[in-house]
Amino acid sequence: MKWDTQIALDGRVIAPEKPVYFIADIASSHDGELARAVDLIHLAAEAGADCAKFQHFLAKDIVSDAGFAALGRQSAHQANWEQSVYEVFERYQTPRDWTDTLVKACADAGVDYMTTPYDLAALALMDPFVPAYKIGSGDISWPHFIGQVAARGKPVFLATGASDMDDVRRAVDAVLAHTGQICLMQCNTNYTGDLENFDYVNLNVLRTFAGEYPGMVLGLSDHTPGHAAVLGAVALGARAVEKHFTDDNNRVGPDHGFSMNPASWAQMVARTRELERALGDGQKRIEKNEREASIVQRRCLRVKTDLPKGHVLRADDLQALRPCPKNAVEPYHAKRVIGRALGVAKTSGAALEWDDFA
Repeated sequence: MKWDTQIALDGRVIAPEKPVYFIADIASSHDGELARAVDLIHLAAEAGADCAKFQHFLAKDIVSDAGFAALGRQSAHQANWEQSVYEVFERYQTPRDWTDTLVKACADAGVDYMTTPYDLAALALMDPFVPAYKIGSGDISWPHFIGQVAARGKPVFLATGASDMDDVRRAVDAVLAHTGQICLMQCNTNYTGDLENFDYVNLNVLRTFAGEYPGMVLGLSDHTPGHAAVLGAVALGARAVEKHFTDDNNRVGPDHGFSMNPASWAQMVARTRELERALGDGQKRIEKNEREASIVQRRCLRVKTDLPKGHVLRADDLQALRPCPKNAVEPYHAKRVIGRALGVAKTSGAALEWDDFA
């Protein structure tokens, strides 16, 4: 199946000429409290998010307690967890009986409700409520599940962290077997919030994606601090951005430290909207706000001395000087006027105009 060049969901369109679509991944930042989850939805909306996204998993269906125990010491961002990986996942999973309340909160806040489902039960439960799905990077090697998600016929945001192009192609094919509504998202799966991660976010992969899949909607799922990666991705064509969201980076929990907060989220959106304005349409022209500047900064041909009507212009009669009023002859037309007779007399310093040869 051929991919679509735009994504439509609940009245919103994600496309190159449209504003960037911002997904606030609340994930585990609710800390197991429904009221916090609702508050975070409204805070994200107020900060400029277009979507509040949750993650629906059950610890027993996503991680192996024995498997992580066998790994020994936890690594990366999990190294600082006081509990086991299994215990943390169990503690911070989003209860599925919250769904009606979260959906209503999103509707009240004016943002889309979305999820990353991690099992078929979650997929079936959430399908009546979501306009699209997110596939987490950790499932990129599970094409069967990706296909099950895509088979719902809704847009799929596919993250590609910790993968290579073979993984990407396999996962994209799994989506395209069912729907052309796909947003392919560059991602670096490192949740430490370390500045060193800028060395690995590799935004130019978006160029690779654009070459492999011309016209496909692109995005960024990002975990770096600040706005540099987001702005760079948008400049490279990303039209959907996902970042984790919290109200307080100092809270205890697996996601708070590297998440955006309401203030930094609002700044990210504001800077992105400025960038969108600055990117323009790519057509090179004299812009409306520089028309006066084009007059005062560009040069035109001016006569060095008084010249009578009928004078045949020579190169040494002319010099290129600012300003260049409308209808003046610009220097690149010099060969067209040298050797022609003036139809009017010209005074020293006057601009040579096309009407002078009538």
